[in-house]
Amino acid sequence: MRFLLYDSVKHIEKGKSIVGVKSFSLTEEFLERHYSRKPLVPGLLLIEAMAQLLGWLIIYSHDFRISTFLALLDDATIRSDLRPGFTAEIHGEIISTSKKDSLCHARVMVEEREIASVKRIIFGHFGNVDADELKRRFRYYGGPAGEQQ
Repeated sequence: MRFLLYDSVKHIEKGKSIVGVKSFSLTEEFLERHYSRKPLVPGLLLIEAMAQLLGWLIIYSHDFRISTFLALLDDATIRSDLRPGFTAEIHGEIISTSKKDSLCHARVMVEEREIASVKRIIFGHFGNVDADELKRRFRYYGGPAGEQQ
């Protein structure tokens, strides 16, 4: 199973921001046999969606020369009554970044209403990566098709 929690990247601005989209339908594999009578989208998956997109923003911003790992997440807010059948727009921004780490924040919007946010999310960085492979994965996993970084 591909555990990717965004469908595509709508916008990316190096060193600044990313916007992605995810449609949560009742046919999502992670909902199978989970909350069968009253299906809900687990809030943790919204946090994972924000983290995945922010990770790609950081990698892209550092020209695919580093990869990331989630180091700290603080001050998260999530609605708990999210039923499948909505499309979320995920917004992430880099507050500061260095060779060693990045400080970011993110939010998830549905029909112009915030349904989840993380005020502080820190990613550690590590080098010694295959930049060409990271570029290929970024495009494959829904990054902008025209990006030839």
